Amino acid sequence: MPELRRDPVFGRWVIMDSKHSKGPLDFSKEDNTPTRQEICPFCPGREYQTPHEVDAVRPSNSPADTSGWMVRTVPNKFPVLNSDGNFQKEGMGIYDQMTGIGAHEVLIESPDHDKSLTELTKEEMKAVISQYQSRFRQLSKDSRFKYVVIFKNFGASAGATIEHTHSQIIALPMVPKTVLEELKGAEAYHQSHGRCVFCDMISQEYQDRERIVVENNSFLAFCPYAPRYAFETWIIPKGHNADFVHADDITQTHLAQILQDVLKRIKNVLGNPSYNYYLHTAPLGYVKWACYHWHIEIIPKLSRSVGFEWGAGLHIVPTFPQDAARYLREA
Repeated sequence: MPELRRDPVFGRWVIMDSKHSKGPLDFSKEDNTPTRQEICPFCPGREYQTPHEVDAVRPSNSPADTSGWMVRTVPNKFPVLNSDGNFQKEGMGIYDQMTGIGAHEVLIESPDHDKSLTELTKEEMKAVISQYQSRFRQLSKDSRFKYVVIFKNFGASAGATIEHTHSQIIALPMVPKTVLEELKGAEAYHQSHGRCVFCDMISQEYQDRERIVVENNSFLAFCPYAPRYAFETWIIPKGHNADFVHADDITQTHLAQILQDVLKRIKNVLGNPSYNYYLHTAPLGYVKWACYHWHIEIIPKLSRSVGFEWGAGLHIVPTFPQDAARYLREA
């Protein structure tokens, strides 16, 4: 029997399709093996092919824009928003518009063209997380920006145009609608229950147990009760915290460990699929800390949305989260 399930934050419903249930072997496979090293602008020795680096993890005496780095961040060569200029907003009748002010950066996660995040050492993976926070802190200082999005596209079907492992960071002059809806749902839950909805989700996952994938001292990884996509997985701090920027060194180490662990499980179970992940954190200057809880959402690209999903806003999910979590636990 199919089920309709409701997400407790957004209030959105999804359809769990039990009649066409799919396991890991039922999804089409992609070949995401790196092949184009000879023309890659992110490889060491080709630093001149990118804009000048804005940040990096490298030996203390190593000059910028030279080889020897562990993680390197540069402005995107083709940014969706520009950092130069003044912010202006105006109305055009019933429509609003503003200047495209923002920042768009590329965080190159390793000098090794053939390595993915799942193949980095613990030290290398921790350096990626530390660089995320370093860039978040720096971009947060610009008063024009209201929100910073950290995300990764892996594989062509997930939107990656360069195969060398990298993430992207975009600073926005406004808070995106999806984040506003998440904040509104979290605030409404806190007002009616007096508790953080994400903290209650953690408690519920421990009570049910069946959707938990893996955990460590600081984080819980689980497949959400009402997922939008098959094998969707969340990573959330066990301790309540609204803002990623406040994650200390130990927390960053634990995040690096569990993020890499979950990505390895997804790779092993689903055959190295394309995926997106993104970090949801409080907007810059957000004051209702008790309501919100930062987290990472990982979305394997296993299928395409169809007309009903776009038209009705109802996702049809062919794998129950408890089954997805079991496959990932057993990986």
